Order: sequence, then structure tokens, then C-alpha cells
Amino acid sequence: MTSNPRTVLERLCAERGEDFAGLSRMLGRNPAYIQQFVRRGVPKKLKEEERKKLARFFGVPESLLGGPPDSGRAAAGLVPVKRTMVRASAGYGAVSGEERDRPYFAFDEHWLRTLTGSPSSKLSIIRVDGDSMAPTLSAGDDILVDLGDCMERMRDGIYVLRADDVLVVKRLAIHPTGRRLTVQSDNPAYPDWPDCDIDAIHCIGRVIWAGRRLS
Repeated sequence: MTSNPRTVLERLCAERGEDFAGLSRMLGRNPAYIQQFVRRGVPKKLKEEERKKLARFFGVPESLLGGPPDSGRAAAGLVPVKRTMVRASAGYGAVSGEERDRPYFAFDEHWLRTLTGSPSSKLSIIRVDGDSMAPTLSAGDDILVDLGDCMERMRDGIYVLRADDVLVVKRLAIHPTGRRLTVQSDNPAYPDWPDCDIDAIHCIGRVIWAGRRLS
């Protein structure tokens, strides 16, 4: 991703659904402050305290917003997790497309350890597309996927699966005997896939957290 802080800030706003005026007010500035910074280059760079506040708000390292280089950690006590720009369909399936890493989220290290023992390199943020997992997951939700928690430890839960070039997010119910499972949708409008061979499932990772923007 480009290191131009104006481009980074504009992209973060677009991806997270934030607006320039709201960020300006958060910084105690007039509503046009961030727009002028991004579009007109005024001021030439953000003040240190403004940069720190925006970095904490978006969960990204300060270096992306014009701060000094960092060692790859978002901040002391925070663990960075890359966001992979694909959508896991909560529907009938969607082509995964080009898998590229974009700005990452940062999670509190101790809190993250309560969810998983996997290193950050085995974690990815993916966006949900579709409504077959509603109300548990909705279109536009960001899910934290543990890529290291899959076939060897498969158990009841929500997983991202790959079928050919399609990514889907579904609930798996493991049968008590044999290597069989049911692939379920939380939305009753969508059919389940009963009695599937567990060895035929191409598991990408287990969903361990979900975040959504409130309307």
C-alpha cells in the first residue's frame, strides 16, 4: 500500500465508512480540516497529537499517516492484523478475486490471546458479503479469521470455506460419529448442506470475531 498519508487516510475513510467532517470534529478542528489536508495538502503534515489520535482510531501504525518508521507493530501492546481484500460470501458463493493486503486492524495483545494462540501472520480480516448468515453476520461485517485453526481442530463453529474459486462463510456442525458434517446457514431462507464428507471441505479458517458498523 502507498505510504502517502493523504491517500492512506482517504482509503481508510472509504473502507471504514468514516467521513472527513467527523474526523475533523474528533480532532477538535473545523469540519473542513481533514478534507483540506487530503484534497488540498493543507496543512502539509498532521501534527503529532493528531496523527496519534487518528492512528489509534483506525488501529494502524503512525508511519502510515506520516509518522516515523516502525518495526511492524501498530503500537505498544497492539498486534497488527492484515485485512485481505476478498469477500467471503454469506450467500450462494462469490468469486474470491484478487487477494491483496490493505491497511490492517490492530488488536489489544492480551485480548487477542484470549481468542487464539495463533500468531498474527495466521490471522486475517475478511469482509462478509450476503445475508445467509444473518442475523449472526451481515453484509459488510468484518470478520477475524484464524487461518491456523482449521482441519486438524475442526469443531462446531463458523468457518470460511473455499469451493473452487468461491469463498463462503458458514456454520459447521460436526456429526458425533464418522467424518461427516452439516454446512449450515443461520438465515432459514437458505438451505443447509447435510451429511457432507469432512475430507471434501476446503477450510480456510475459523471465524473468531466479527465487527460491524452501526447504522
